[in-house]
Amino acid sequence: MTSEYKTIQHRWFDEVWNQARVETIDELLDPDVIGHGLTDQRGNEIRGAEHFKSFYESFRGAFPDIQVIVEDTVSEGDKIVARCTVKATHTGDSIGLKATGKPVEFTGMCMMRVKDGKIAESWNSFDFLTMFQQLGAVGFPGKEPVQH
Repeated sequence: MTSEYKTIQHRWFDEVWNQARVETIDELLDPDVIGHGLTDQRGNEIRGAEHFKSFYESFRGAFPDIQVIVEDTVSEGDKIVARCTVKATHTGDSIGLKATGKPVEFTGMCMMRVKDGKIAESWNSFDFLTMFQQLGAVGFPGKEPVQH
C-alpha cells in the first residue's frame, strides 16, 4: 500500500496543484475529507470536498502559476507525509489581498491519511506567514507592512 499512497500524494500535488486538473480533486478526495490547517477566508477549517474546492479556487485564483515541489516523502500505515516547496506569483485578488505581482517561495508539510484509495484526512503546515511577508502584507520585525 505504501507505493499506492505515494502515488496518490504525488498525483495530488502534481495534477491538482501544478497542472490545475480540477477533475483530479473528485477522483482523489473523499467527499467527507477534513483538511486540518487549511481554512477559508472566514477562518473555518476545510471540511468536505466541495469546501476544499472553494479554498482551491481562491488560492489558485491568487497564484495561477503555482508549483508545488515534493522534496521528500515518508509513509507508515495509512499515512504519507510530504515535505514541499511552493513557488508562485501573486497575480490575483482572491485571497483577500490585492494582487502584487510578487513571487513567493515558501515551504510546508502535508500528512495525508488514505482510506479506500482516497484522501480522507490531511494535516497541513505551510509557512503562510513567510508567504504574506513576501507579499508585503505582514511586516518583518522593525519594518512596517505595506498598507493596502
